[in-house]
Amino acid sequence: MPSLPSLLLLLALGVQAQAHAMRVAPPASMADPSAASTLGFEAGPSSRITQVKVYPGSATIERVARVVAGSRTITFACLPAALDVQSLQVSADAAVRIGETSVLTEPRALSARCSGNALDARIRALEDRKASLQAETDALGLVTGYLKGLSGGGEDAGGKRAALDARNLVSVVDAMRRTGQDALQKQHLIERQKSDVDRQLRPLVAERERAQGGDGANVVTVTVNLAASADADVRLGYQVAGPGWTPAYRALLDTATRKVRIERQALVAQATGEDWRGVKLVLSTGQPRRDTSGRLPPSWRIGVEPPPPRALASEAVRYPASAPAPVASAMLAKRQMLQDAPLFDVGVFDGSFSTEFNVAQTIDVPSNGQRVAMALGQHEDVAKVAVRTSPRVDASAFLVAELERPPGVWPTGPMQLYRDGAFVGNGQWPTAGDARLTLSFGRDELVRVQVEPERDSQGSGGFVGTRAERKIQRGYVIENRHTQPIAVQVIEASPVSVDEQVRVAARFTPQPGELAWNKQPGMAMWSADLDAGRSLSVAADYTISYPKEARLQER
Repeated sequence: MPSLPSLLLLLALGVQAQAHAMRVAPPASMADPSAASTLGFEAGPSSRITQVKVYPGSATIERVARVVAGSRTITFACLPAALDVQSLQVSADAAVRIGETSVLTEPRALSARCSGNALDARIRALEDRKASLQAETDALGLVTGYLKGLSGGGEDAGGKRAALDARNLVSVVDAMRRTGQDALQKQHLIERQKSDVDRQLRPLVAERERAQGGDGANVVTVTVNLAASADADVRLGYQVAGPGWTPAYRALLDTATRKVRIERQALVAQATGEDWRGVKLVLSTGQPRRDTSGRLPPSWRIGVEPPPPRALASEAVRYPASAPAPVASAMLAKRQMLQDAPLFDVGVFDGSFSTEFNVAQTIDVPSNGQRVAMALGQHEDVAKVAVRTSPRVDASAFLVAELERPPGVWPTGPMQLYRDGAFVGNGQWPTAGDARLTLSFGRDELVRVQVEPERDSQGSGGFVGTRAERKIQRGYVIENRHTQPIAVQVIEASPVSVDEQVRVAARFTPQPGELAWNKQPGMAMWSADLDAGRSLSVAADYTISYPKEARLQER
């Protein structure tokens, strides 16, 4: 019979060997979790998504499957329930003759091919890993339990406690300490690993439940009859509602070179129920789900309405018409509730012609609503950089860059602004309007704007004082505290008369370069190059004359 230290040593070695075996040889399902198909389980040739064209609110998907010579049918299984059956298009190589196509919609739980999920393999692997960790914990529990039993001395066959041999006491105590310490440390580490496994399991289980949509979620199976005389590819195209994309921009200004680089990006998201893995992505500004023709006006006829018959009127009063049954409205509301919430605002594409962007690299877009960003290219140009201020509204100076509007369609979208590599804030891509594009890159704290006290006086003028006059005097001082010259723009809104009885006379010092800036009457703008440490003073005097008995209306 082995001694007590030898027994403890054997237990410790057994636990270590078990732990090593679990770490070195994980379950078979852990070998390659990514090998699971994103389409679930299919019979016959498997298909894959090769190209997706995303519109605002919908997408056109193209799948490709390989058939061998002599094939008579091919099945595309586990397609999303949002598939538009009328949009199905089947094509193939010249070696394949296409026959009739059948479409089956059924609950996912009733489909033998789709009852599984792409995440099942990963979830099973993590569950197996958790079970292995639990087994290791239980084995260590046996060791610690045995050591706790020895702490009070063992018992012989007669039920009496056996005395420890004093000669082996030191080695026994040392072996118990080392074995117990090792077992407790391993238990702590295993609990940490189990917590990590649980953190990985929770989102995967939630994603599987979301993708399956419960037992009532439907899937679509498309079966195509064909005759293949040689190995060939069969392509299936269809449209799904829900996916979308929106533009996003980054504008970067280099004040030293006065260059502006505009990076165009796209945010794509979808929740159709099938992942897009390694697909070629095409983004389009077109909206194929809109009406293809405009509405025509109805005929317009004018006549004299005859008086209503008294009998019918009295009957209408005596027996008021009941309200129509809200069946149609209830069905419409229910159908609207069943539709998924839009991922993006479709309105940003209004007023633009269709433009397509081909993403150079293949893209992965999971079916969980996650927004995936991708680059669509960039545009760089030399800009006219100036410091702009509207002292009457805000006594602050802002750095603006004016450049030619880039060619093509640029829908409205969020924009991040950078000045000399530093992030200055968020903005919005301006809607199409003027030929020039103006971007604002934040405040210029080295430009001081001073507003002089405004003087406003009333008086009378004209023939024998029949008219009243109001005189307004404004003045502004702009100081350049930079170490280099800057271009300054000062914008002032001068009064504009909209009544022939009101006359306005304006006098500026100095004379502004523009009196209708940005094609707006009354918007005066001074432009000047201001050296370092110098100041610019501008003034505006307005005289408003109107009938003495009238009251001015300002808006």
